[in-house]
Amino acid sequence: VLVSVISSPQNYPLYIRSVPTENELKFHYTVHTSLDVVDEKISAMGKALVDQRELYLGLLYPTEDYKVYGYVTNSKVKFVMVVDSSNTALRDNEIRSMFRKLHNSYTDIMCNPFYNPGDRIHSRAFDNMVNSMMMQVC
Repeated sequence: VLVSVISSPQNYPLYIRSVPTENELKFHYTVHTSLDVVDEKISAMGKALVDQRELYLGLLYPTEDYKVYGYVTNSKVKFVMVVDSSNTALRDNEIRSMFRKLHNSYTDIMCNPFYNPGDRIHSRAFDNMVNSMMMQVC
């Protein structure tokens, strides 16, 4: 189970993908509560976050069933991943590299002259990248 979300600086979703789709509403709730944790971490880090190149926030919080990870860009766009906690094969390095892939693909979308920043992301290339990433995890 993996949910990847890209959220704008104002915390509205730009892209959400979850596999499987039957508990999608539960994942939406988990993601939105985790955005509060991301905001808390950002404000706690304060100026240190600006000076830092590493934007990976790490494990935001674990639940009984899931682990929630966060990443924030320099422009305050937030990425959130929810991973099944029974998946012990995923290490911090793999999660970090998955966020880097997401960030790079997001940057490619932002460079598209036909994309309006702040609009929902509708990109076949981005969907394919997220799907391949999810298949590696599941």
